[in-house]
Amino acid sequence: MTTILLTHSPQALANYYGERALHALRELGEVRLNPGADPTTPQDVIRLAQGCQIVISSRLAAAPAAVFEALPDLVAYCRVAVDIRNIDVDAASRHGVLVTQATPGFDASVSEWVLGVMIDASRNISRAAAAYWGGQAAPVVMGRELRGATVGIIGHGHIGRYLARACQALGMRVLVQDPQPQTLPDGMRQVERDALLADSDYVVCLAPALPETANLMGRDAYARMKREAVFINASRGELVDEEALRDALDSGTIAGCALDVGRAQDQMPSLGLAAHPRVIATPHIGGLTPQAAEHQAMDTVAQVRAILRGETPPHAVNLPHATRLARLRR
Repeated sequence: MTTILLTHSPQALANYYGERALHALRELGEVRLNPGADPTTPQDVIRLAQGCQIVISSRLAAAPAAVFEALPDLVAYCRVAVDIRNIDVDAASRHGVLVTQATPGFDASVSEWVLGVMIDASRNISRAAAAYWGGQAAPVVMGRELRGATVGIIGHGHIGRYLARACQALGMRVLVQDPQPQTLPDGMRQVERDALLADSDYVVCLAPALPETANLMGRDAYARMKREAVFINASRGELVDEEALRDALDSGTIAGCALDVGRAQDQMPSLGLAAHPRVIATPHIGGLTPQAAEHQAMDTVAQVRAILRGETPPHAVNLPHATRLARLRR
């Protein structure tokens, strides 16, 4: 019987995999669960995966070349996430190991998070709640409506498209900046980044983390924004120059920001920046809903099922080099 390792800690398993996917996976093979913390070193992964043919990994479980060199029984390394940057795909290919990734099933959940923090920042909800929780009278502050405001979305992929439609439904003007020219629905406009920054009341960063997007939001970007604008990052921490962001907040160059990601471990917001009084921060939970988590977990179930049937697994990254797949054909 095929042995399948889930690298998730018990908490991560409950949050990011779920009972339905786990039950379906157990129908395909012997499932080995990780009883401890998420593996944070290659040695942890190697220890847990000894004798396993398939590893289903959380985004924390890095797989450098050493992992594939030390696991001769490994046939497939399936990531329960879109991001596979910490998997050495070239090394996996040299050893004949398949690498797969999940599809982005969190367009609705992340978009709803963005809308939530936009409303929060505009109506001072967190600030008022914090005052009341502390036994103090909350300040009465004039808010502003999303209706009629301009949102600039940097990155018009799965999440960006969903968010743009939702914002438009709320009566917002939508600007989009993306390197790929696109045909947009009526009422939306694609512009260059500088124009988007200068014209937007809310700037939402949804660009992918690539070498060319590192520190995309730096001093020059904040300087081009309106003083009353709010910056929102729901993508990756590497896209933001955090020192420049702090300076922009301190100086009033921008009015505030909301962060679901940052440069702390597991893309968490940095504690020092998250504590800033003009910041609304959450611990990387934009995509953490049962529907979004189950979508990606079920992607891996479908991949394992296809592997065992000798079929082409969906969302394979290096299929032409996955020579070990023949070992598991039933």
